[in-house]
Amino acid sequence: MRKVFGITGLLLVVFTATALQKPQFVSAYNLQNLIHWTALFGIISIGAAFVIMTGGIDLSIGSVIGLVGSLLAWLLTQRGWSVPGTVAASMTVAVAIGFAHGLLITKVRLQPFVVTLCGLLLYRGIARYVTKDESLGFGNTFEGLRQLATGKIALTSQFSLTMPVMILAVIAVVAAVVLNRAVWGRHLMAVGRNETAARFSGINTDAVKIAAYVICATLAGVGGVLFSLDLNSVQPSGLGEFYELYAIAAAVLGGCSLRGGEGTIIGVIVGTAVMRVLYNAINILEIPTHVEFAIIGAVILAGVTTDEVVKRIADRRRALREAME
Repeated sequence: MRKVFGITGLLLVVFTATALQKPQFVSAYNLQNLIHWTALFGIISIGAAFVIMTGGIDLSIGSVIGLVGSLLAWLLTQRGWSVPGTVAASMTVAVAIGFAHGLLITKVRLQPFVVTLCGLLLYRGIARYVTKDESLGFGNTFEGLRQLATGKIALTSQFSLTMPVMILAVIAVVAAVVLNRAVWGRHLMAVGRNETAARFSGINTDAVKIAAYVICATLAGVGGVLFSLDLNSVQPSGLGEFYELYAIAAAVLGGCSLRGGEGTIIGVIVGTAVMRVLYNAINILEIPTHVEFAIIGAVILAGVTTDEVVKRIADRRRALREAME
């Protein structure tokens, strides 16, 4: 939790500094927009966190978002499928992708980086092929379905929470309970800390890792549905592009160690909020938008460096205590 307090302090500093520079940053409209996008990215960041906690990585998140969003639009507008059938089919594809990743990593013993990097290219290519690389719009036909992404719950006359915030809240609560209260959550952390030791202790490490990749791809699929409905159109070459970097950065910034075995759901959400506040601040302060990618890189580098330094300090203290005993 120490990491969570630290990143929360950073969030408050960035938030306050931006608000002092540009008062419109704390307007009801901007805060509502900020929370909305934090929720959307928070969903996929939680998925990335599950994989990172096992010591793995998933670079295909953005392409899964693009593929699921493209399938959703294509099946509804071009093939005339029903809404329930389309959503079910699109999400089944996401689950199957996660399962395939898990099998390739655990049974074929391929590296997560290689498997998901190939997925990044493959799924984007499939999305572009299926849609003939053309943008697809939902129009005004599916307003009921679009409420999943655009529906609002009014708190005051000027401020509302959108449905993605509610969806994130449900996912976050379930994820936190699974990680902190369920046996599987303890197994997940054990696999991340030391997979060999976890296996010898009787944990089915392959099943745990497969489940983590299924969760990650499934939440990426949920993100694909919500992002496409929120935008009301899908560009197969662009939807979800680089979103895996946002998800990984948010998870690392929120306290997930790339070594595995460490992280909290609340930390991931706070990390996501920091990333979105930084992005929003860049726009409001009229800083060139290409600086955003430099910030993402700096955030990941800072997170990894901090994790390494903290681990070395902990190792030295442990060695010192053992020597004194």
